[in-house]
Amino acid sequence: MLIPGCIYIIINNYIPMSGLIIAFKKINYRLGIWNSPWVGLKNFEFLFKTNVAWTITRNTILYNLTFIVLGTVMAVGVAMLLNQIRQNTARKSYQTVILLPHLISIVVVSYLVFGFLSSESGFVNKSILQPLGVSPISWYSSAKYWPFILVIVSLWKSFGYSCIIYYATLVGIDRSYYEAAVIDGANRWKQMKHITLPGLKSIIVILTLMGISKIFYSDFGLFYQVPMNSGALIDATNTIDTYVYRGLTKLNNVGMASAAGFYQSIVGFFLVLLANYTVKKIDEDSALF
Repeated sequence: MLIPGCIYIIINNYIPMSGLIIAFKKINYRLGIWNSPWVGLKNFEFLFKTNVAWTITRNTILYNLTFIVLGTVMAVGVAMLLNQIRQNTARKSYQTVILLPHLISIVVVSYLVFGFLSSESGFVNKSILQPLGVSPISWYSSAKYWPFILVIVSLWKSFGYSCIIYYATLVGIDRSYYEAAVIDGANRWKQMKHITLPGLKSIIVILTLMGISKIFYSDFGLFYQVPMNSGALIDATNTIDTYVYRGLTKLNNVGMASAAGFYQSIVGFFLVLLANYTVKKIDEDSALF
């Protein structure tokens, strides 16, 4: 049964790793990948020798840290609320509603956000601010609002998937623990503190470590499609991925894009090792390895 999965991983994950050589070459399509001239680390200068290097690195890390922390808290909280619902139909309905945003294309999400925030006909300006006598806000030219908008959109779209994983873990906790706690006089808070959260600890650590491994990556659609690639928002929405894409469309240098991906992967790998080492020092049983 493992053979098909192993074949898929080898074909999809390991064989393409030979393409890492692109990060160290200046690709000439006429000569091909292997015969293109070798440029060493020159492609990596694209990321580090630029006046926006600090901005894109800061945005990428801080946004991802916010998504990890708030996403985990929100997903765990909603999973525990779902676990308190005893009616089967209602529980399944809530699960579907929670997971649905995760299945919606980010392009569709970008137009939903535009429907809310459009300066001329957006729901927020027309139905909320205007009746209150507040002047309409030009959302797509005001960068100060977008850190909050992007966080809200990201949490709404992605927390449902993690929530279902946490809920599946909660379902696996033996109900006799809760029954024994009730007999001993434990209220809901104490049950959550001493049974629910310890039962979720391992999966929280695993998902957090997976999130840390991608801390130098960003959701391209979230940061490019949702702000509609507005130049006025560039300081608040520019991340490593969107910067590389914009550079690629202008310079058509796939070597630079490959170098950025290679850099992100290496940094993510060492961050996972560091995070796992820290977890192992605190609680060895919760570490991945």
